[in-house]
Amino acid sequence: MTLSNFDIGPIPKLAPEALTAALRDVVTPHLSDNLRRLSGIVGLQRFHRARKLVGTAFTIKARPGDNLLIYRALKDIEPGHVLVIDGAGDPHNALVGELIMLYAMQRGCAGFVIDGAIRDTRAFFEADFPCHARSSTHRGPYKFGPGSMNRDVCVGGQVVHPGDVVVGGEDGVVCFDPADGERLLAAVAQTARTEDAIKAEIATGRVEQGWLDRTLSAHGL
Repeated sequence: MTLSNFDIGPIPKLAPEALTAALRDVVTPHLSDNLRRLSGIVGLQRFHRARKLVGTAFTIKARPGDNLLIYRALKDIEPGHVLVIDGAGDPHNALVGELIMLYAMQRGCAGFVIDGAIRDTRAFFEADFPCHARSSTHRGPYKFGPGSMNRDVCVGGQVVHPGDVVVGGEDGVVCFDPADGERLLAAVAQTARTEDAIKAEIATGRVEQGWLDRTLSAHGL
């Protein structure tokens, strides 16, 4: 429904628990490699220590520097949702800080992915609450709107749909349709086996390496 300056979509259904559980053992480069290396959110920093981010996208399109709809989202999120916020990459005013983080944790939020700024970075680091954001600043937000919630957004060059699976790690964030989850899990398992075989070959100490020669010979080198 549309209410004045606010476009509010339905709350997205959570991704299957079996899928999100399996993804906790998958590194984001393996997912990216099997998404044709064209998909994925780029340009964000990790502001927590090490906790893996896995969950279902709950999307927000915010006016740069304005977090009114983030407040609304806090009332609607369910355990396992990831707040994916399109703040147009604006670095001037933080969209979230410690207080929002603490309440989101209480609500079971799996983490934040924000194309915009945050503040209270020490609190995110100490809590190890998953947060990937564009930048940080001491300046706080405004609360006027307009904006949208649970509509398609663009974050770090990637279109994210409400209900997409979101996975974040030390190398960045990827997202995909949960309907593609079974195929991706099979593909990343094969990628892991291939890389394990290459690691074993490197460990032999031989100068001549089959994986290297195969790649070069394909280009006549």
